[in-house]
Amino acid sequence: MDYKQLIAEAIHNEMNEHLELNEIKHLLEKPKHTDYGDVAFPTFQLAKLFRQNPAQIAQDLASKINSPIIKSSQVVGPYINFFLNKETVSNDILKQVIEQKENYGNQTFGNKGQVPIDMSSPNIAKPMSMGHLRSTVIGNALSNILTKVGFTPIRINHLGDWGTQFGKLMTAYKKWGSEEDVKAEPIKELLRLYVIFHEKAEEDESLEDEGRLWFRKLENGDEEAVALWKWFRDESLKEFEKVYKRLDIEFDSYNGEAFYNDKMDRVVDLLNQHNLLTVDQGAHIVNLDKYDLNPALIKKSDGATLYMTRDLAAALFRKETYDFSQSLYVVGQEQSNHFKQLKAVLKELNFDWAEDIHHIPFGLITKDGKKLSTRKGKVVLLEEVLDEATQQALDQIEAKNPNLPNKERVSEQVGVGAVVFHDLRNDRLNNFDFTIEEVVQFEGETGPYVQYTRARAMSILRKAGVSSFDASGTYALSDDYSWEVIKLLQEYPNTIKRAYDNFEPSIIAKHSLHLASTFNKFYANVRVLDEHEEKDARLALVYAVTEVLKEDLRILGVQAPDEM
Repeated sequence: MDYKQLIAEAIHNEMNEHLELNEIKHLLEKPKHTDYGDVAFPTFQLAKLFRQNPAQIAQDLASKINSPIIKSSQVVGPYINFFLNKETVSNDILKQVIEQKENYGNQTFGNKGQVPIDMSSPNIAKPMSMGHLRSTVIGNALSNILTKVGFTPIRINHLGDWGTQFGKLMTAYKKWGSEEDVKAEPIKELLRLYVIFHEKAEEDESLEDEGRLWFRKLENGDEEAVALWKWFRDESLKEFEKVYKRLDIEFDSYNGEAFYNDKMDRVVDLLNQHNLLTVDQGAHIVNLDKYDLNPALIKKSDGATLYMTRDLAAALFRKETYDFSQSLYVVGQEQSNHFKQLKAVLKELNFDWAEDIHHIPFGLITKDGKKLSTRKGKVVLLEEVLDEATQQALDQIEAKNPNLPNKERVSEQVGVGAVVFHDLRNDRLNNFDFTIEEVVQFEGETGPYVQYTRARAMSILRKAGVSSFDASGTYALSDDYSWEVIKLLQEYPNTIKRAYDNFEPSIIAKHSLHLASTFNKFYANVRVLDEHEEKDARLALVYAVTEVLKEDLRILGVQAPDEM
């Protein structure tokens, strides 16, 4: 039931066709204070139509508007404030959640359209750091939001598995590494070698030439170089999978940079066919002056292709493979210019689907105000952060609920959930400086707070001896504390839609925090388990909160333990 729509229709019936129904609905507002009702209609726009003071128009109109959904109305200056019928709305919303369970809030406007999401994309032979967390968890949450509104997401891990860094790594391995050490701790050892190379290259520039030579061998299919590359890649993927398993994230494709090696000539040919390539100081570029952008560099003067060439090949491959309705790139905001160029070049190639490509930027995670750097060894390992968070969660469980079954499993759910939720609770464009104390916190606006609130609600249902409700029952509530919860439940489908419209998981996180805190106020002030004529309705509200909080957390990629 769309309450705004019903109120808009009631107003429209009295407007004598002066305003279209959709215009009226668009004007409806949510009052800033609950004292001013649930929905407000401003009459400023009617002043010219009726040639009257807006306040007078509000007075005249309010007396005529009538609808079963409206309990009462109140005029405050130029505003008509409507108070909804709490019993009718609460009964309707609770029955919807009871019937639909985790499907409450689902929408179908995506029409099953496929949406590739370029996300995570760590570099082979380097550890997954806190810097990789953002793309991974934002991309995963967006995938879940897309599913919720009817799209079919395709999670793509565009691995950094090609480039001159592999020549450098091979050089370092041949000079200072050993097979035994790499097998023992692949990522740590490869990172150590990578850092050593850059330290020594500052003193001995000839190392850079050796690195380029090894990469050229790799490009030319040299047997030893290819074998080393495959080994580094396989060992890295095994390590990455350990982290992805803990985050409960799976991918539909691991096609990385190397996958497009044989697909870039076609891009260059297409650009030539459209007479888009020009030579500037030996390099091949596409002029993008008309888009107010710097030229897109397609080939360097030595003939080497670049990220742009590769990303153009990837865009073409994804369109032809998935016939996508949209294509998302969850990549840091420092790459915004690159994706503007990518779209511009595709437009120059007359691909109208370029408009369906969206860069989803996000802010940086810094350490002591500085960007994390693998090259200099200044890296905060994601796995170590997850370990620390899990241990802190276990310590708290041991202190507060030592007899909890499956303590280790719950501490993993809570610890990992704390890290993921911390990232997603703020607007994705925000930067934040990393400290383990801030990321792994369990008080305040955190994932564990939402998890604990839901576990508490589950405990209430267990005490009442109920685990399900009949959607044909009656669940009317009238008190103010219940009403604040009901309004948040009622708003949920629109919350999902806003999160999709803005590609913004923090909207879901904020909803979960708001619902958790509002439910806790309800429980502190309403006797749920006491015998009362509204007992079943109150328990139904508790049940609805457990369902919606669990779905909020699932969308964010956070587990919801039943007991904590």
